[in-house]
Amino acid sequence: MSESTGGTRHRIQAVALELFTEQGYEKTSLREIAERLNVTKAALYYHFKSKDEIVASFADDRLRQMDELIAWAAEQPATLATRRTLIGRYADSMFAGELPKVMRFFEQNQTVLKSLVVGQQMRDRMMRLAGELSRGDDSPAAQLRAALTLFAVHSSWFAVRAPGVTDEERKKIALEVADELLAKIGEGD
Repeated sequence: MSESTGGTRHRIQAVALELFTEQGYEKTSLREIAERLNVTKAALYYHFKSKDEIVASFADDRLRQMDELIAWAAEQPATLATRRTLIGRYADSMFAGELPKVMRFFEQNQTVLKSLVVGQQMRDRMMRLAGELSRGDDSPAAQLRAALTLFAVHSSWFAVRAPGVTDEERKKIALEVADELLAKIGEGD
């Protein structure tokens, strides 16, 4: 392999994601990934020992981004403006780069995510983000609204089914719904 290790790793991730989305995680083998890349299985093993490692690699960057967002939010005042900025930054990260493809993969292969350690790590980060969104309002309604705010962004990938909707329009719709929920947090139900 003549390209850099990072470039090869990225190619493997891209091809694996493509195959996992096309065929499903369970029906895709490492051999098929290697064949699609036109490399030996040994070359593939140099970078990833299993399909689980490939999936975990998709989530590593996402988890890092979420940790940064949680740390940022924890240093901000618990205001509606902070909540709006937090969900805006979260949505920006959800619609950037390869993440839309990764989100579609996870949506189509939810049992995979649930069975891997990375699935629990993602759920933990989501709950921490929801906690930051509802910080300052400990009511059960605020906790639910915070979780649903995050879900509004996530569910836009599969719930908004209108033909021809662009990713930017999808994001705008998700943020409008999220804002309706955020506006109620801290109002003292």
